[in-house]
Amino acid sequence: MLHYAINIMSSEAKFFAIRCGINQATYLHGISKIIVVMDSIYVAKKIFNPLSHPLQKYVAFILNDLREFFTCHQENTIKFWKCPSKSK
Repeated sequence: MLHYAINIMSSEAKFFAIRCGINQATYLHGISKIIVVMDSIYVAKKIFNPLSHPLQKYVAFILNDLREFFTCHQENTIKFWKCPSKSK
């Protein structure tokens, strides 16, 4: 898989990383729990915000992957953990 990135915003990079991670996890056999660890819960909350915003294309891909993930087994879960980054 090859992706090109030019002039991207920090939130765009976070959405892209979440999208790739969730996509890979949902296609692995035997995965029932996904945990997303990040320093910005604000970005994670935007995934589930139905209002229009500039990064909605990432949200659509993520939600589609999650729909398939939750449809497979009712016990499947996803959690978002906040892990603050250390500033120097």
